[in-house]
Amino acid sequence: QYSMLIASQMEPTYARTVYPCFDEPAMKATFNIRIIHDPSYVALSNMPAIDVSEMRDENGSVWAITTFNTSLKMSTYITAFVICDFDYVTRTERGNEIRIWARKEAVKNGYVDYALNITGPIFSFLEDLLNISYPLPKTDLVALPDFEAGAMENWGLMTFQESSLMYLPSDKFTGRKAVIAITTSHEIGHQACDVETFFFLFKWFGNLVTMNWWNDLWLNEGLASYFEYLGAAFVEPKLSLDKVFHDHVIQPILREDNEVGVRSLSASEDKIKGSSFLMSLFDNITYNKGASITWMLSNFLTEKLFIRALISYLKTFSFSNANQDDLWTHIQLVVDAQDEIQLPASVKKIMDSWTCQNGFPVLTLNLSTGTISQEQFLNKKNENSTDTYNNTWIVPISWMRNGSSQPMLWLDKSTKMFPEMQVSESEYDWILLNVNLSGYYRVNYDQLNLKRLAHVLENDPKYVLMCSNMRLVFPSNRFGYIQIESALELTKYLAREDEIFIWNMVLLNLVPEILESTLKNYEVYPLLKKYLLKRMLPIYHYYAGLIRQNLDALETDYFAQVYLEKLFATACWLGLQDCLDLSSELYAKWMNSPEYNIPSLIRRTICCYGIAMGSDKEWNFAWDMYSQTNSTKEDKDILLFALSCARESWLLYRYLQYGLSDTLFSSNCTSDIILYVMVKDIGQRIAWEFVTENW
Repeated sequence: QYSMLIASQMEPTYARTVYPCFDEPAMKATFNIRIIHDPSYVALSNMPAIDVSEMRDENGSVWAITTFNTSLKMSTYITAFVICDFDYVTRTERGNEIRIWARKEAVKNGYVDYALNITGPIFSFLEDLLNISYPLPKTDLVALPDFEAGAMENWGLMTFQESSLMYLPSDKFTGRKAVIAITTSHEIGHQACDVETFFFLFKWFGNLVTMNWWNDLWLNEGLASYFEYLGAAFVEPKLSLDKVFHDHVIQPILREDNEVGVRSLSASEDKIKGSSFLMSLFDNITYNKGASITWMLSNFLTEKLFIRALISYLKTFSFSNANQDDLWTHIQLVVDAQDEIQLPASVKKIMDSWTCQNGFPVLTLNLSTGTISQEQFLNKKNENSTDTYNNTWIVPISWMRNGSSQPMLWLDKSTKMFPEMQVSESEYDWILLNVNLSGYYRVNYDQLNLKRLAHVLENDPKYVLMCSNMRLVFPSNRFGYIQIESALELTKYLAREDEIFIWNMVLLNLVPEILESTLKNYEVYPLLKKYLLKRMLPIYHYYAGLIRQNLDALETDYFAQVYLEKLFATACWLGLQDCLDLSSELYAKWMNSPEYNIPSLIRRTICCYGIAMGSDKEWNFAWDMYSQTNSTKEDKDILLFALSCARESWLLYRYLQYGLSDTLFSSNCTSDIILYVMVKDIGQRIAWEFVTENW
């Protein structure tokens, strides 16, 4: 007998399809909900159940009627219900009953225990930070086997994709704990204020104060995305807040927000035409750019003033609605009441330059004159922008000179001279802008400063502040703002760099995204092989040693869990013999003992090069493992890729033939196999012949 499951998702405009209502975020109401359902299932909603009774229908069948307490005043889009036969674990935090629901076997196996352990502390952390009590008597978090939205902050009944809430023993080296902490924090953050303000667990923020309308959605999601990282760092202290935030939020959106035509963060209402356009607002601009702008705001105000303004804003608009100007007003009131932080313009004027205009600036520093200029950072430099702000932002500049932090400066026009930034002839006189990457912009240095920064790094590679700043220099090279030689100047010290976080940034910007084909990369490949490989040796050997002898040491190394695959894949791609030997060694260990698990951190690379360095024996073993019905989807995906790494033409052709089989693969897999083979050095010709023959 199959289990049934119903879970609602009302955001943004689906409540109207469930019950008659004025389905607008500003039209808040209280809700009385009653659900008639099969008695062998449990019904959940936003509020606690106050009564469960029985009724018989005209056929004599018995039904359960679950009646829920009247809700608080809230928007339609966060009403919710779930009908399931799940089990739960529970704990109480400051009078708030927290229950985490999941499939019975998942609960029994302890897969949701980690989520239960962090949910209460995140609630308490936010309550203390924002000086607001959570207004509901209970909170249910439900792990759904399949949930397209990923997670949703329904007030009192949060829903999650299983992978965002479950921590399995096999997740030990996968960074899964961090994902759960971040996602849970986001949704809890929303619970505070109907502006969907604080991602999932942070979302009581969004449920208490809601945006007036969807054009200010970033107020909900951007603020929640910002606070989710504060909450995650609180419950997982080993997570470096700055690094994880840069890595998950700032860097990805800077790579995306540089195309002509990318929308601005806040839109005017008349530009939003219909529900389908509205759905498109739930994108990286809303979440990541919103969080990045909030990060910058908190940095130039100081977190103390920012939180003080948020508390005032939340208290004023609780159970009500607000727009971004209301937030600026409350920040302005806090700024005006003190004299420590001086701003060059009103909060509204500064922040509108970031929220109402698309893209972001690149700042160019001329060291000789102390002049800084700004222009919009674009992938295609020759495109003209047509926004009303004439491509200028009001930019907060945190900076240091020769290692000493300096008072913040502001660039409020296209070009400005800063006498304090004029430097002497000494090669030890250097300047670094956007310290800690607190601003949402890139920096471009002249040759003189780049040489001096490279000199400092070579002498003292532990200038981590500067290393972070390299993350902004390399993309400038990628998009044509500086020459590759200038960018490479900054990498001379890398043999002494032991932070995988920094190495990942270097590889991300110097090494092609698709590593397989050396043919397409004939110009850069020999340079990287000659130049990069020798600098990679120390960090490679450090981690290879841990993989061979002390794998458990990596259990708490989040960045190794996330980035080691890229490091090892690059080392093998560039032909490092020890990397190829390690692949053969671990793959042979797996063949000899199929219950052995190749470390998940580098499984994809090991399987690929284990097959590449082997013969049909290694290939056939992977094929047998793929064909086993108990393989997980993740294992199958890795093997589907790895089987294309064979270096014998006939094996690749046979693989393509297997790919046509309806019984072995879905049609999606067939196209994946062709693509995987096509990008290999010997695979392009083979794949082309195969496709034309079997068209």
